[in-house]
Amino acid sequence: MASITPDDITGLILAGGRGSRMGGLDKGLQNHLGLPLAMQALLRLQPQVGAVMVNANRNLGAYESMGVPVWPDALADYPGPLAGFLAGLEHCDTPYLVTVPCDTPNFPGDLVERLASALVAEGAEIAMAATLEDGQVQVQPVFCLMAASLLESLVAFIQGGQRKIDRWTGQHRCATVVFDDAGAFFNANTLEELQRLQPR
Repeated sequence: MASITPDDITGLILAGGRGSRMGGLDKGLQNHLGLPLAMQALLRLQPQVGAVMVNANRNLGAYESMGVPVWPDALADYPGPLAGFLAGLEHCDTPYLVTVPCDTPNFPGDLVERLASALVAEGAEIAMAATLEDGQVQVQPVFCLMAASLLESLVAFIQGGQRKIDRWTGQHRCATVVFDDAGAFFNANTLEELQRLQPR
């Protein structure tokens, strides 16, 4: 199998959540170092892929002003990250889609390259990031590179009433890539966690 180049991959920023742990605020639009969190993620992901888009369900104009296509969930009521995966796969023009959440602005600069290498090396359909926490491998399933050909599988899974990422990925050949720097995957679910991301 040939290697995967950045041009083969579309990046998707997942900003479609309800933000319930942030008091209902639109997480992707919260300020971090002078820019919205989603813009920080966008700037970090852009050099790693051929194209970028955003999955958001409100304040679409604010996301569109970031200069990339914005796609809401096709499903109502904020059903979770798989709905974002689905929106991304439905609009993906490349052989692969990679997802990152909007609330983790320090994810590794070599994230996509390492996921792509593992996908090829292991003949997998999906590659996910993982970290080591207290000696245990902790999968980070929203940092996920997947073959765009998995669209039909995901549609069938969701139409069957399923919503859990690990249950869907478990149906496919998955590679896991362990990153040494667990702190790079620290995500701001609350305003207090967002404060912790600010430089001292």
